[in-house]
Amino acid sequence: MDLTVVSYAVYLPVATGVTFWVARTLRRNGRLFLTDVFAGDDRLADAVNHLLVVGFYLINLGFVALWMRSDARAEDAAGVFEAVSYKLGTVLLVLGVMHLANVYVLNRIRRRGSLEKQQRPPVAPQGFVAPQPL
Repeated sequence: MDLTVVSYAVYLPVATGVTFWVARTLRRNGRLFLTDVFAGDDRLADAVNHLLVVGFYLINLGFVALWMRSDARAEDAAGVFEAVSYKLGTVLLVLGVMHLANVYVLNRIRRRGSLEKQQRPPVAPQGFVAPQPL
């Protein structure tokens, strides 16, 4: 059996499993954060949470599938480990960058909403001050 096939057989289930684990974790723990972002609107938070998880699956599983192809052939066991670790490391970095980008954007939305709550409407003029001669 070709060792490159062995590296594919190890990489694909591990990368897919990590993707599903991260998505489940984000879905479970992201709900509270999204509820805060959307000012307590649970239905909107759940809908956005579901859409984010679906997008997460599509992007990451697509990347995992595209990244599986390799031009280098694994000649020995060390080559298998090198190929798998390189591929998994890249997938994990992409997962981390996507997660940080989502948190950054949602935090900006949350901050903007909290700033709008703190701002008071302008006060109407309550008098007139006559100009002073110089």
